Amino acid sequence: MAKAASQVDMPVGIIVRKTPGVTRWARWNWRAVAALPGAGPADWVELRREGEAVEYHAATLPLTLWADETEAYMVNLSDGQPSLYLVLRDELKGEHPLNAVLVTASPFEGQDYADTGEEIVEKIPMSEGLIAWVRDFTLQHHKDEVFVKRRRDKKRVDLVEDGRGDARIRQDSDVFRAPRRVLQ
Repeated sequence: MAKAASQVDMPVGIIVRKTPGVTRWARWNWRAVAALPGAGPADWVELRREGEAVEYHAATLPLTLWADETEAYMVNLSDGQPSLYLVLRDELKGEHPLNAVLVTASPFEGQDYADTGEEIVEKIPMSEGLIAWVRDFTLQHHKDEVFVKRRRDKKRVDLVEDGRGDARIRQDSDVFRAPRRVLQ
């Protein structure tokens, strides 16, 4: 029987929409709106224009699924709308100020990037084909972890240790002794 691969990759094209900003501080609003499974390479290729709104095929990134991450994929698939998580970084130069860095199907990894505050994490709904691909991989590699109850140690907690302090410290009385109890 052949061993299943512990990871699989698929190129995914990222579609980003640029619309006019609604405040005077943000001239443009950039938002990731779709993913194209199996897309070819691209670097900010204009797809369509409606007035001032423009959609770009911003980049094509590899979507990698790992056998170790199947629990995260299960959480994603059980969500009402399974999604991809796109990590973007501000470039602050040129006409396209965002750089697509990573795309993942793991909500846990997406949350890790969002927690840093240095990157922008966009949630993109998965197409039916991507959902099926992720589900098939997850079902093939997922293994439930068996819960193992931790055993208590054998330390006795019923012993009275008042009057015994740290042997390394010289003192007239024990600072850990209960205040009402005085040794004779």
